[in-house]
Amino acid sequence: MNLNKQKLSSSRFKSMKSLGSELLWCGKPVLVWLLVLLALISCSKESAGGKKPMNAERFRVTLDPILNGKLSFKPAVVSGEEVPEGMLITVEAQPDEGYVLDSLYYAIEGEWGPQYYESMTPSLTVQVKQPLRIGAAFLRKDLLSGIEVIQDVVYAQPGVKPLKYDVFRPVGAQDLPLIVIIHGGGWRINDENIMRGMAREMAKTGKYVVASIDYRWLGTLDGDKEPTQIWQLIEDVFGALVHIQEHAREYGATPSRIALTGDSAGGHLCASAAVMVERIGSKGFVAPDHQFKPTYLSPGKTAEDVRSSLLRAIKVVAPSYGVFGGPMLAQAVGIDESLLKYVSPIEAIPPSDKRTIPHYLIRGNADPLISQEMVRSYAEALKKAGQTVQYVEVEGAGHAFFDWKPDAVTRKTFERYGVPYIRDMLNFFDKYL
Repeated sequence: MNLNKQKLSSSRFKSMKSLGSELLWCGKPVLVWLLVLLALISCSKESAGGKKPMNAERFRVTLDPILNGKLSFKPAVVSGEEVPEGMLITVEAQPDEGYVLDSLYYAIEGEWGPQYYESMTPSLTVQVKQPLRIGAAFLRKDLLSGIEVIQDVVYAQPGVKPLKYDVFRPVGAQDLPLIVIIHGGGWRINDENIMRGMAREMAKTGKYVVASIDYRWLGTLDGDKEPTQIWQLIEDVFGALVHIQEHAREYGATPSRIALTGDSAGGHLCASAAVMVERIGSKGFVAPDHQFKPTYLSPGKTAEDVRSSLLRAIKVVAPSYGVFGGPMLAQAVGIDESLLKYVSPIEAIPPSDKRTIPHYLIRGNADPLISQEMVRSYAEALKKAGQTVQYVEVEGAGHAFFDWKPDAVTRKTFERYGVPYIRDMLNFFDKYL
């Protein structure tokens, strides 16, 4: 204990006690004890290390406009007002007649615009740590008719974050081919929810069971002490594929007919999973082979066992506006040049006489991130290896038009570009599944 503070507190207490005696002599006992109590509280706070700040930091909470439903808040929240840091807000969603909840969410400003954190359940508790927006999106019931959703299937937990996927299947699905979707977000943001629009469109055809997967983020963004590396994300994708394949029949799918797709960073990851299956192995990502050991392995199975199974099962792939190698990939994922080729799909394409893996490639011609040359160079490398390629450029489309978020702009982009080109992609898949 600080001796000077102890002496100061003692001195103040004696002074207050003396003042109290004088007031008591004047016939004011209530005021006496109030002053003594205040003195004791003051001494206690100082002995514990000083006074705490009177005002906690406050942040603005904005409520987005709600259509086709309503929200309730505990405690009550007024849009645009500031609330204390750390405050817990519980939100309940109630859809209007004929509608269902798409998601409850809160959003903060991220590197590439609003970053959404979504819940598919009608209740969400938010802790205020910075300025944020709260809202919900609702859909017409008929838009989801004929499909079932199994959410948050955990396939592994190699670190802090549980890794999971969602399954979208036609009602009564049986022995249907599987499509696995891998989300984008610079390998650092988003989760499987951002691809639910695509998954629903595919499942609504009645012809496919669709799984949308999550994976670890690069670096320490998941809360892990040791930074996550890009090859570990590829191992997560392989782990998800193993788990989905193991449980495929429970979902109404055939485990031996799998198509892969993903956009942006997910385009890189799905291309990697498609062309690098041969490098699944028990040794892990070490020289000289730099193998990928899946994050999940079926009980009693080795990495070599699941490699053989996936080699037979993965039939076709559709990497959308992805990064396939070169300096941009090295810079984006923070990998040494000496290791770059081991995580670059363009360096791992199997010759067609060894294994065929048809590719559907797509890019918006107004994409500011992924150039035409980046995709064309991958297409040319595939053709050189004897692989089948269909390359589509979408007139007027920018980046990430297969994404689904609660905001109106993203939804309109999805309806304009995503929906018709999902159908085009499925037409390509149908030739090989």
